[in-house]
Amino acid sequence: MPSHNLAHITIEDLEILGYSVAGEETVVAMPQLDVCFDIGKAPDQVIPINHVLLTHGHMDHAAGVAYYLSHRKFCGQSPGTILAPPNTLGPIRQILEAWGKLDGNRIPANLVGVEPGDEFQIKPNLIARAFPTKHTRGAVGFSVIEKRKKLLPEYLGLSGPQIVELKRQGVQIDLPLEIPLVSYLGDTQYADFSQLEYIANSKILIAECTFYEDEHTGRAEAGRHMHIDELGPLLERMNNQHILITHLTQRTSMAEARRMLKEKLPGSVFKKIQILMDYRNTRGFRKEIKSS
Repeated sequence: MPSHNLAHITIEDLEILGYSVAGEETVVAMPQLDVCFDIGKAPDQVIPINHVLLTHGHMDHAAGVAYYLSHRKFCGQSPGTILAPPNTLGPIRQILEAWGKLDGNRIPANLVGVEPGDEFQIKPNLIARAFPTKHTRGAVGFSVIEKRKKLLPEYLGLSGPQIVELKRQGVQIDLPLEIPLVSYLGDTQYADFSQLEYIANSKILIAECTFYEDEHTGRAEAGRHMHIDELGPLLERMNNQHILITHLTQRTSMAEARRMLKEKLPGSVFKKIQILMDYRNTRGFRKEIKSS
């Protein structure tokens, strides 16, 4: 029996599993991409995923690191890979060492420090790229980007052997293409993420919007979180096809959040919006979103 009742959304051919309530737990997994953005309390459903992209070290985002890694060993899986800001790696190692002593077994891990601009290969044609966010010291967000090559027009009519011969001669016959699939902002206060093309053009944007009421602008600033009044103008400058909202607080009901998003956002943006923890995405309900 699964340890969590996770929200479950399908956007075109990509599944998204997750749970995100501010101060409680945040974990957002995309199994087909083999990545989990943050780890929350390590629900059983995400243990098989090989890569955890950890944005920062707050407990509601990172508490499950040791369990994730330990349970992979218990299940006979290879050590999980944790991509995280470099300043979090020392404390994570201390946690793993302490739990290893308590458990009586060393916990294997592949810990990789990433700073803004760093890339890590997830699959042969898939990378994770870190970018800066504004939350804790060293906090990052992540974009998952597919890399392809496009044959230059002048070589389109050539046969296979001719192309092979040109490659053998060292001729540049194609151009690299980047297709940003998803960008995950994690916890962050406002920054103009539209300035980074791969975020602005990601098919899916996963963005926090923690505060909605007018009187909570101070809370948003103090906690370095996003307020709806900041999120709206940002989304208008983006070209994402789908937008998934995370990290609501218990202070704001789901109905109120939906109402305010509809009120504050242009219709063209609001129609792209889904709230991860909408009750329609939980309790076994699967929401499928087709490309428009």
